Amino acid sequence: MLEQGMDTPFLRPVGLVLVSHSQAIARGTRELAEQMAGGMVPIRDAGGTLEGAIGTDTMRVIAVIQDVLKLAEVAIVLMDLGSAYLSTETALEMLDKSFRSRVRLSTAPFVEGAIIAAVTASTGASVEEVLKEADAARFLPKQ
Repeated sequence: MLEQGMDTPFLRPVGLVLVSHSQAIARGTRELAEQMAGGMVPIRDAGGTLEGAIGTDTMRVIAVIQDVLKLAEVAIVLMDLGSAYLSTETALEMLDKSFRSRVRLSTAPFVEGAIIAAVTASTGASVEEVLKEADAARFLPKQ
C-alpha cells in the first residue's frame, strides 16, 4: 500500500522479491504472501524466463528489485534453487551501488519463508527481524 507524502512516497520498511524457476510457483507464492500480508508489503515475483519457460532471467530480477525498491527501503530476495541464487547475485553485481546496498538475500525456504517474511514485514518489523523469522521457517513442522 503506497501512501503519498509531501514530496516523496512513503516507503515501507521491507519489500519482497521472489525469484523462482517457475512462473506459476513464483506467482502463486506472491499471491498467497500478499493475501497473508493484507496488502501492506510490496511483493513482486521474477518467475521463469521472459518466454515463459522454466529458468531464471537476470534482467527480469533486476527490474523486479528496482520496482520493489521504489516502494520499500529494503528488498529481501527469496530464491527457490541454486541457480536462482546465481541469477540474483549477477543481478546485484549489475545494479547501481545505491540499489545494491538496499538488497538482502534470504536463504529461507521459498514458500514458507515468503509467507512468514510477508506477515512479519506487514507488522512494520525491521529487515533483521524479517530475515530472522523467514529463516526460522526451515524448522517448522509439516504436521
